Amino acid sequence: MNDRIRARQVLLIGSDGHQFGVKPLPEALAIAREEGLDLVEVASTADPPVCRIMDHGKWKYEQDQRRKESRKKASNVVIKEMKFRPKIDSHDYDTKMKHVERFLAEGSKVKLTIMFRGREMAHPELGRRILEKVAERVADLAMVESAPRQDGRNMTMVLNPTKKPSRSARPPAAKAAAATEPAS
Repeated sequence: MNDRIRARQVLLIGSDGHQFGVKPLPEALAIAREEGLDLVEVASTADPPVCRIMDHGKWKYEQDQRRKESRKKASNVVIKEMKFRPKIDSHDYDTKMKHVERFLAEGSKVKLTIMFRGREMAHPELGRRILEKVAERVADLAMVESAPRQDGRNMTMVLNPTKKPSRSARPPAAKAAAATEPAS
């Protein structure tokens, strides 16, 4: 930028896109100063290097704004994990399923883990049956991202929510904070 450019001659492009052609560096700097703008090296590897006349501060500000805007649009993926055992009781299963359904409604991915202990390792089909049962129950909320897979003493499966989270499905902390605020 400006006096930091080392080339003797540059291919100069004006602020409006007009090409001035190959100019000596002092002359290019004089043209940029005359317009009250900066001379910025755009392509240093070209022969001669390409320089553009622009307001560098304004350009950096616009780049930052674009970056912020793209960050707003990007959604961070949250993975919640729910652990089961092959000998799970029906009540415990129902309770855990309510949590899984809530996580999916909030828009989080859910990793289901079946933990095997001791002789339970001899019957991995029990764990697979539980995971398939879970997948069937939440078929309207989610799809299976990775099929059940044995990984040592654990069997895992990942569910990906099919719908975007609704506004009403806020996290419990947000609901509690909204309940404590006085009505206006």
